[in-house]
Amino acid sequence: MRRGLVHVLAWLLATGAAVTLSWWGVHTVMAGTAYDPPRALPVKAADAARQESKALAPPTRRASPQPPKPSPTPSAPRKPSPAPPKPDRPAPSPTGQVRSYDTDGGRAVFDLGPAAASLVSATPASGWSMQVWKTESWIRVEFASGADRVSVFCTWHDGPPRVEIGTY
Repeated sequence: MRRGLVHVLAWLLATGAAVTLSWWGVHTVMAGTAYDPPRALPVKAADAARQESKALAPPTRRASPQPPKPSPTPSAPRKPSPAPPKPDRPAPSPTGQVRSYDTDGGRAVFDLGPAAASLVSATPASGWSMQVWKTESWIRVEFASGADRVSVFCTWHDGPPRVEIGTY
């Protein structure tokens, strides 16, 4: 009986060591390759994907319209039919002056107009996270990794938009 327990204990230790070594080896190899966190899509690309999915949707069946009934007084003026709804389109950029700012923490892309700015996209680098704050007079994109922080700050409250990059 004692000999059997020694064999089982030896087998458990050897199996545990093999599984641990295998897991560590696979984890080390795969750490920076196949399982990177997903990257943020640019805002305009997301709008285009949404429009494309709308365009690919199957048409819905509608009841066939009834022919109009003749009006009792032919001299009555007809009201024009309402215009068909326009498809959703992204808002046009103020000037089309798109600038990209690369940092250690990631990339922020702004559309800079003469008196305002908008965020086009923000993509964190591998291993970094991102947070965005927006007001009517500024936009801040902060990339964070542990205690490291990188801010891309775009302001336009007292003039044309300007971008500052700070590391802390």
